Amino acid sequence: MLINERIREELRKGTKPQEAISEGYARAWGTILDSNVTTLIAGISLLLFGSGPIRGFAVVHCLGILTSMFSAVFVSRGIVNLIYGGKKRLEKISIGQVWRPAASPAK
Repeated sequence: MLINERIREELRKGTKPQEAISEGYARAWGTILDSNVTTLIAGISLLLFGSGPIRGFAVVHCLGILTSMFSAVFVSRGIVNLIYGGKKRLEKISIGQVWRPAASPAK
């Protein structure tokens, strides 16, 4: 969802679709990494200080964070590149409504 919104922002600026895809992923990466590292720190804390079922939950939690981050960024980018990457002249992409600000009335 975040990646799609970043791509839409780039499209609103008038960026070409393939550049918008590249920039969208680049701009979203920092936010995705930050939020997942923060959650991973909590999972590691549970693993270090917990016992019994808490440690088991922490292991599953950390594996889930790593897996979801991998699939959300790398797998989705691979699929997008597979679909749109080979097209030389991509004129538009279907990514939902791209709202552009309305022109202000002349005074």
